[in-house]
Amino acid sequence: MNLDQLQFLQLDLNGLKTLVSWARLEGWNPGPFDADVFYQTDPDGFYGYFLKGELIGGGSIVSYDGLFGFMGFFIVKPEYRSQGIGKLLWYQRRNKLLSRLQPNAAIGMDGVIAMQPFYQKGGFEIAFRDERYERKGASFKSNPCISNIDKSDVSKILSYDIQCFGVSRSKFLQSWLFMPESHTFKYVKSGELKGFAIIRKASTGYKICPLFADNLTIAEALYQACLNVAVNEPVYIDVPVINKEAIDLIRKYQATYVFECARMYYGESPKMEINKVFGITTFELG
Repeated sequence: MNLDQLQFLQLDLNGLKTLVSWARLEGWNPGPFDADVFYQTDPDGFYGYFLKGELIGGGSIVSYDGLFGFMGFFIVKPEYRSQGIGKLLWYQRRNKLLSRLQPNAAIGMDGVIAMQPFYQKGGFEIAFRDERYERKGASFKSNPCISNIDKSDVSKILSYDIQCFGVSRSKFLQSWLFMPESHTFKYVKSGELKGFAIIRKASTGYKICPLFADNLTIAEALYQACLNVAVNEPVYIDVPVINKEAIDLIRKYQATYVFECARMYYGESPKMEINKVFGITTFELG
């Protein structure tokens, strides 16, 4: 195939939903409402290759107010793989995202093991590994410090999120917190927010996305709250293994290893309090 035939174009919401459908077929287990929230976060943040009008590959190049970028959803239709299209698409996406960011702004991504050497050649360095774990939801006694998140909590949630993510992502989070078929929990003691968690419906089971907490005790209470809403359903969490308490948590609950990625950064990584990150938000937008 002549690569000159490819058109690099911005995707609309339907194009993004096509990528999500491909991700589902690949076993990435996206949620039914992910595309809508992702698109609202940055409508200019999704690009793909078209061949004779057909979308054959694409991905996210989301900008968080020009201060930080994130690349994800990197996928090429199976029949067009091993022809150099993926390499070309990845570099063009990276360069397009750099053009959308302020000078010296960093880019993050989560790379699967097989692709990490390729991403390193493209300027990304590994910061930490994320391992996905699964266990069935179950019933636990509710903790009096835990309640559902409502609109009045948003400003405190956003402030806590910055500590754990490293940059502000208010537009994303305000949609993510209130999407359908999801449950949100906050841990408040003496009037102070000490952690929060979100669990959303996925193609298979549920995903915790994220789980941020001051310490292991609070994280465990939030984890139990999430497991409570998905009794006998598979529940997935993506754990940064650099946080030893996060590993202690999933081992205590006998969660099963599924696969892993590595959080990688192009440029200086954001200042995040990784000891508070017990489960990351998404592999697609961070």
